[in-house]
Amino acid sequence: MDDELKIKMYSFTVDCKDPHKLAKFYAALLKWEIMFIDEDWACVYAPGTNQGSYPGIMFQHNPEYKPPVWPSEPEAQQQMAHIDFAVNDLEKAAEYAIHCGAVVAAKQFSSNWRVMIDPAGHPFCLCQMKSIIESAHFALL
Repeated sequence: MDDELKIKMYSFTVDCKDPHKLAKFYAALLKWEIMFIDEDWACVYAPGTNQGSYPGIMFQHNPEYKPPVWPSEPEAQQQMAHIDFAVNDLEKAAEYAIHCGAVVAAKQFSSNWRVMIDPAGHPFCLCQMKSIIESAHFALL
């Protein structure tokens, strides 16, 4: 029996009011597969990996969820985390994200990435990383 401790990332879990709607958005954005677990949970994962065999993004129903204000403001709901996505063409990626249901955040801080807001109000970033995304060592394409 192997007693060595093993810890592997299973998912990044995101609170929202409508997990199925948000999972559909991210599945479209990433061209990933989707699994509806029940009315309170949904998951997106890389194609061909079988849900659970590779880290995915999990969406959890939270009836008290309040979208964060971005950029942060005193006394307002703060973001706890955000997801960065590497892209090879920032403008095309932003247009595609909008087509999927995102909006461009009103405030931007760099020309190297674009802050977007998903349908539930979570900020996420599209990061211009052509050399990284085209690398043979980059895992999730």
